Amino acid sequence: MQKMNTENQIRPYLHHAKYYETDQMGIVHHSNYIRWMEEARMDAMSQFGISYCDMERSGIISPVVSVACEYKSMVHFDDTVQIQVKVVKYNGVRLDLAYEMTDASTGELRTRGTSTHCFLDGEGHVISLKKVCPEADQKFRQMAAIG
Repeated sequence: MQKMNTENQIRPYLHHAKYYETDQMGIVHHSNYIRWMEEARMDAMSQFGISYCDMERSGIISPVVSVACEYKSMVHFDDTVQIQVKVVKYNGVRLDLAYEMTDASTGELRTRGTSTHCFLDGEGHVISLKKVCPEADQKFRQMAAIG
């Protein structure tokens, strides 16, 4: 059973940059930030008792519709970034998130990003969580309320 977040914000996700995530210059390759956003999204969902595995088992998937990343300063091997996730918009059919990645020790802004997701059934049809899975819908609404 996952512990429900009862705080007034989504707790930040921490990621420690691995050597294999860097390029020849020792800087984290740009593609990894998108992966970190996904890790942070899954972590934020779990804070509210939303299990993506449980959603998939019940026939609901949530693909990425769009993703964007704006790089402000470099992350290097062995740096730790703190990723704050914010729900920008949620209506039961669409979920818009914003991410801010900062250096965990200095607070320096590293990256800002956004992602948009929808909800589909097993046949690829757009669904409303409010109708198909009211429990998950309520939890996403709780996330959005403190977003």
